[in-house]
Amino acid sequence: MAAKPDPNFKVVADNRKARYNYEIGEIFEAGLALTGTEVKSLRTGKATIAESYAHVDRQGEAWLVNANIPEYLAGNRFNHPPKRPRKLLL
Repeated sequence: MAAKPDPNFKVVADNRKARYNYEIGEIFEAGLALTGTEVKSLRTGKATIAESYAHVDRQGEAWLVNANIPEYLAGNRFNHPPKRPRKLLL
């Protein structure tokens, strides 16, 4: 019997282009350190990660670079930059 999908789990963005163009050797699941307006913007489902990549810096921290999470429309002055580097929580 197949496992039932978790109703609280939703894939917000998936890079299908990378899966088509490249061979994926190993897959890691990671969280993202986000601000409040980024979370609200992701819930609208308009994020794109087609041109993004993961980068590990000299301190050993992983970052998601060039991912586009658009500004939240009702976010006023507390909005975030759409293409800022985001820390990956491994």
